[in-house]
Amino acid sequence: MAPSNVAMTVVAAAVALLLLAPARATKAPETAYTLPAGGPPSVPAGPLDIVQLGAKGDGKTDSTQAILKAWKNACDATGTQKIVIPPGNYLTGAMELKGPCKSSIIIRLDGNLLGTGDLSAYKKNWIEVQNVENFAINGHGTLDGQGPLVWKQNECQKSYNCKILPNSLVLDFVKNAQIRGITLLNSKFFHMNIFASENVLVDKVTITAPGNSPNTDGIHVGDSTNVTISGATIGTGDDCVSIGPGSKTIRIHGVRCGPGHGISVGSLGRYKDEKDVEDVKVTDCTLVGTSNGLRIKSYEDSKSSPKATKFLYEGVTMDNVSFPIIIDQKYCPNNICVKSGASKVAVSDVIFRNIHGTSNTPEAITLNCANNLPCQGVQLVNVDIKYNKSNNKTMAVCKNAAGKSIGLAKELACL
Repeated sequence: MAPSNVAMTVVAAAVALLLLAPARATKAPETAYTLPAGGPPSVPAGPLDIVQLGAKGDGKTDSTQAILKAWKNACDATGTQKIVIPPGNYLTGAMELKGPCKSSIIIRLDGNLLGTGDLSAYKKNWIEVQNVENFAINGHGTLDGQGPLVWKQNECQKSYNCKILPNSLVLDFVKNAQIRGITLLNSKFFHMNIFASENVLVDKVTITAPGNSPNTDGIHVGDSTNVTISGATIGTGDDCVSIGPGSKTIRIHGVRCGPGHGISVGSLGRYKDEKDVEDVKVTDCTLVGTSNGLRIKSYEDSKSSPKATKFLYEGVTMDNVSFPIIIDQKYCPNNICVKSGASKVAVSDVIFRNIHGTSNTPEAITLNCANNLPCQGVQLVNVDIKYNKSNNKTMAVCKNAAGKSIGLAKELACL
């Protein structure tokens, strides 16, 4: 939240996927994402078009079993198999799409899946892909979580130990995956959660929920390696992208974020035995009207001591963003943690370069690091953010942070 390696060339992998991907696919990301050709496909045990299996696109008939049957038919075959969800509105409950599978599976989503508002239909999540290698979802359809039906039951703003509502799309222990072109709408909780996965590309997706919807993070990544999010448009009631413990080699490129809480690392240190976050690059992104911008946050009463290191934020545009640049080692939402002031989460080697635009608050830069564990190696390079209202000057507030400022106006050069 590991299957065997697949031996083949990158060229063969790319050809196999591009034959089935939408025509608007972007250039290859930094890391390679493989979906092997796997030889000629075998004949599946039954149809792969969900309508042929009894699904009805009327928005009322439960189509859960038809989709699960299509998955089984594809999973038991070999080669590359394509499940088809044609135009229409298909109501479903929880679906566990389990592996390991003998085949590489592509879900072509041209219709809309609707997650029922009956919470008794879910054990945990809505669509959960587990223990699968070589998997893709592409198309122009929508995963509609129908969150407005249940958001009032979310109590996570009041308690650590709240009941978690279903996430919309979850990848658990998945290797080599692409999610491309689809829309995720109004999740009950997170729209997409990538956990314990490797080599995942999320490209040109659209994620939409109201700015006041609770805990509707766009994409959350945890305990995963080599994850690229590119060309996405994300507007939600929480973080557009959140990066949790154990995440390494994360690339976020060309993302437009807003409304929401920005692009965040953390919260870190909430639970015991959390792993380090390392090698994160956020480039050429735009944030519009978000309540935070680029943020690294760890709990003041941290229960574990992961390191957060090797970050590059570059070429980011801020448009009317509150608190555009933040490192906060004293994060304590709604005062539900113990304010000890002694963080265990070490933050180091963080570069903010070529960041420009406007702030909705005077505090364009906030480095609120811990007294006992100061931030190390922070660089502010060519940061040009201006407060967009009158009668107040743009400022930087920096505590317990070591590093350097290059090419900044005097009021922002706090290192």
